[in-house]
Amino acid sequence: MDAIVVSYRRGRRTQNTRQVILTIPGVTSREEAEKLVGKTIVWTSPGREKKEITGVISAPHGNKGAVRVRLERGLPGQALGGKVTIRE
Repeated sequence: MDAIVVSYRRGRRTQNTRQVILTIPGVTSREEAEKLVGKTIVWTSPGREKKEITGVISAPHGNKGAVRVRLERGLPGQALGGKVTIRE
């Protein structure tokens, strides 16, 4: 299953690159998003060296099916708007 990186989790003047917000096509409610908590996500970098950054879905975000993800390390800016893969 694929998801799209929407933004970093942020405050008024700061942004946390280790926590991001994802939208998942087909997930339209908070109840559906809660079922995905605990699953692993993987972002793969473009280019010759395929580096991977993994994370875990930690909580739903809002009422429209978005989720929060806690990553092992910071996600680069080129990942915003890109796809990640959701694993079991």
